Amino acid sequence: MGNWLDEIKWDADGLVPAIAQDHETGRVMMVAWMNREALERTAAEGRAVYWSRSRKKLWPKGEESGHVQKVKSIRTDCDADVVLLAIEQVGGIACHTGRESCFYRELRDGEWSAVAPVLKDPKAIYG
Repeated sequence: MGNWLDEIKWDADGLVPAIAQDHETGRVMMVAWMNREALERTAAEGRAVYWSRSRKKLWPKGEESGHVQKVKSIRTDCDADVVLLAIEQVGGIACHTGRESCFYRELRDGEWSAVAPVLKDPKAIYG
């Protein structure tokens, strides 16, 4: 049996998109990127670890906010070029804007409208 990480189709930068989905509701909470180490750590630790493209370093979700994502299962699509994490979102907030999900804007009449409330002021989360 080969290494399961070798079956992932990493992009030219060694990354794969990762979708975090609430394991109970099915709601998409966020999309981020993972490199090989991030995916390996996620599987080993049972909590989501991503690769921050802006900071160029590993990003254990919740390291600053406390909004950890406990991983219930890890799947990949038929092409093995996307990872799907079924997660439990600790604290109920996945987005840095203080909302439950990063997908809080909806196209309405040709404009993006916020359709989900801020649950906690980001200043109170990040200082």
